[in-house]
Amino acid sequence: MKKIAILGSTGSIGTQALEVIESNPEHFKAEILTAGNNADLLIKQAIKFLPDTVVIANEDLYKKVNNALAPYPIKVFAGSKSIEQIVESSSIDLVLTALVGFSGLLPTVNAIKSKKDIALANKETLVVAGELISELIKEHQVNIFPVDSEHSAIFQSLAGEFHNEIEKIYLTASGGPFRKYSQTELKKVTKAQALKHPNWDMGAKITIDSATMMNKGFEAIEAKWLFDLKPEQIDIIIHPQSIIHSLVQFTDGSVKAQMGLPDMKLPIQYAFTYPNRIKTNFRRFNFSDYPELTFEKPDTEKFKTIEIAYEAMKKGGNIPCALNAANEIVVDAFLKDKIKFTEISEIIEKTVNKINFANRSDIETYLNTDKEARTIAKELIK
Repeated sequence: MKKIAILGSTGSIGTQALEVIESNPEHFKAEILTAGNNADLLIKQAIKFLPDTVVIANEDLYKKVNNALAPYPIKVFAGSKSIEQIVESSSIDLVLTALVGFSGLLPTVNAIKSKKDIALANKETLVVAGELISELIKEHQVNIFPVDSEHSAIFQSLAGEFHNEIEKIYLTASGGPFRKYSQTELKKVTKAQALKHPNWDMGAKITIDSATMMNKGFEAIEAKWLFDLKPEQIDIIIHPQSIIHSLVQFTDGSVKAQMGLPDMKLPIQYAFTYPNRIKTNFRRFNFSDYPELTFEKPDTEKFKTIEIAYEAMKKGGNIPCALNAANEIVVDAFLKDKIKFTEISEIIEKTVNKINFANRSDIETYLNTDKEARTIAKELIK
């Protein structure tokens, strides 16, 4: 029985993780659940799964959650600090970090320092602080199991191959809903259009990142740290069917890929069970349903976020941290109808160019850079 802490249990990844746990009660237990503001769903989840502890980040909602769960043997805490501290619990075997954005960094750092293995769904942790996280996992000898479908695919393709040198990896991308749009059409994109991903069911922020293709830029940075790669060893290719989730090319020229229908429950479960696989009732891939699997290069003139992300990865230091902060601000602004779709990449690029470079891998540097970049981005939006 593996006891799991789900940081962000009410989000897209968190709810699907609970589906995996519910389907495999002999293997997993939801030991800790945390949420930001969705108190109603957190309460429902807690009553159903009876975790040891729940944490609601919004302290104003503590009384509501605590009163609702008073009849149950569940401890209730509130505040972001409580989320950071709860990962120290001795009963936890694995921490699933499914928080969105920068908020996932400090709890993940604390979990690693507490020698907890991490199932990482919060890509921003490695985008913001990849160097620091890499140092910490070596120091505390913990494992990171990637949950993103692309990084899980790379990880699965490397099973039995960890001693062999990687020549290159290919991160596949659906291309999002605007792959065939012209620049003129992109300027008219609405929020409703951007929130309709062709293949995946995800939260609002990640869906917009996919539409701009910033999500893929983030994944390239994440892959650099997860698999110890150089930027030139990471390629992005458009694969509209989303069946091949990513590929690894070895130094002998051989290529291995992981395939399957778009379903996040599979990489979540693999992160929970590695190195084993357990039987599922997930819908199976049928080749006859997909007579063609196609590939193409991304249009980096239309989707400038990819080049911006690669440039940030090459510069290193605190620049990827600034990239993430700027992106969080502009995506929020777009979702609130404050900026146009095409302004997302423009404001991000301007923000990153205004940041003072710092080549230090410490929390204070990342916290200061995050704050500075958010301030700059907000001023550019005005």
